[in-house]
Amino acid sequence: MSLPPADTPLYNHPLPEIEQWLLEKGCQQDRTERHCWSIQQPDWKAELCLDIDQLTVRYLQSNNDYAVQRSFKYSLSRQDIEDAVFAGP
Repeated sequence: MSLPPADTPLYNHPLPEIEQWLLEKGCQQDRTERHCWSIQQPDWKAELCLDIDQLTVRYLQSNNDYAVQRSFKYSLSRQDIEDAVFAGP
């Protein structure tokens, strides 16, 4: 399955392709809340939730308290969202 061009708004991506993209970026899907994903990087970790009209990212501190929360509308391109989310808090 190939992704649309990176400058395509996220709302033009089928859900299976968004899920594949998140997997390729190192995210793991939550087993109970299937719309939520997590990622752990050496310097930060985050929870991503595919909400109705936006992607919500909660960056966590080491004690799992929320440090920063950001939301990105699906009208943004996949590249813009990728650059913002995976750069860290």
